[in-house]
Amino acid sequence: MISTEKVVAAGLFAALGTVLGGISFPLGPTRVMPLQHTLNSIMGILLGPWLAAAAAMITGFLRLSLGFGTIFALPGGLFGGIVVGYVYRLTDKKIAALTEPLGTSLIGGTVSGMLVAPAMGSAQTSIYFMGIFAASAIPGAIIGYVLIKALNLIDIPLLEEFSQ
Repeated sequence: MISTEKVVAAGLFAALGTVLGGISFPLGPTRVMPLQHTLNSIMGILLGPWLAAAAAMITGFLRLSLGFGTIFALPGGLFGGIVVGYVYRLTDKKIAALTEPLGTSLIGGTVSGMLVAPAMGSAQTSIYFMGIFAASAIPGAIIGYVLIKALNLIDIPLLEEFSQ
């Protein structure tokens, strides 16, 4: 069962991701945001795969509706947290945060190239989106891993509760 605290935390992460959405840069038809991948890395570990995905989707919809995101934020943000969450469940290792680019670049890039780009009238391929998403997801995941490790050094009991 999902706790109220985790749902509230997912909402707070979605709000933080939306606010940080202004820190992005255009790259092809997308606006890449490494800090979203930082949040995905952290959310996958603290909230699990499905709440991380939900928070990323809410963030993507909010950024899109506020005019500082693109439709590519949806597949680009969705899969990173899912992969991190499942890898963390399987390994119980914080290094799972570094798997965020696998979900974002490989899965999200494929979905963007095969479904979203053609629907938008773009001729860009999945390989193209994999590269663009990797350029954002790799540094974001590294920052997320560093933050997770730093928070463990601070010894915040709430974090241990969340990642259970």
